[in-house]
Amino acid sequence: MIVQQALNALQLGSIYALIALGYSMVYGVLRLINFAHGDIFMIGSYAALFLAVYLNMPIALILPLAFCAVGLLGVTIERLAYRPLRTAPRASAVITALGVGLFLETITLAVVGPEPKKFPALIDLNIITIGAFTATNIQIIIIAVSIALMTALDRLIAKTKTGMAMRALSWDKTYAPLFGINVDKIISFTFAIGAGLAAVAGIFVGLAYPIIDPYMGIIVGWKAFVSAVIGGIGNVKGAVVGGFLLGAVEILSAAFLPSTYKDMIVFGLLLIILLFRPSGLFGVPVQKKV
Repeated sequence: MIVQQALNALQLGSIYALIALGYSMVYGVLRLINFAHGDIFMIGSYAALFLAVYLNMPIALILPLAFCAVGLLGVTIERLAYRPLRTAPRASAVITALGVGLFLETITLAVVGPEPKKFPALIDLNIITIGAFTATNIQIIIIAVSIALMTALDRLIAKTKTGMAMRALSWDKTYAPLFGINVDKIISFTFAIGAGLAAVAGIFVGLAYPIIDPYMGIIVGWKAFVSAVIGGIGNVKGAVVGGFLLGAVEILSAAFLPSTYKDMIVFGLLLIILLFRPSGLFGVPVQKKV
């Protein structure tokens, strides 16, 4: 029973972690909470639906194409909505982020309607049974691809010049241009990667829970944001740990307690962690000289 629930927790945690990475990376380089990120995740699901149903593409093509298309959407949002507000009061950027999210929801409602859509079966379902333990090939693919993407992102940030520039910008964006860093390019790249990972998470949600709707990004986006905050927003590894931790808490609470308690426990966990670790599990308190 525990092993079965652990597999379910890994699947859900993988999805939360992929979305939480976008929140953390954008906050790290721009100190902005991109509240439209949950709706970008929703757009990823619909982009995959369009590619599968209308263009009849296989999953091997849908994943990279949706990643690139939604990544481009992320860059466009940054360029048009957030870049003009970099020197504005922080409240202006937060309100704009909420407005962008509502805009994406409204456009989706206008194009596809409010009715939930059945996500196509892009992968033939195979069930693996070992005694009382069962797993599906879809679960294994979701977990394996998610871990591979997280590992690739970690290597990119740690080992490449672009990653070094992202870390420098996160440390101090005022002095980063003095070292030859193109700030606009790095911020756009960060938005592209974060949005692309959210699109992959949207595809995985469609595969695992094959009903999608225009409002699906609201609660999932908030939970992914909670994952980022629990791990320490701005910390990439913290976002991954927070995603898996939240997935485990949600699955185990639903398995052993009434399902109506699930969200209460998830957000209660956030309050408890922030009470003792205001900067999150891996976050570092920001000290300012007065």
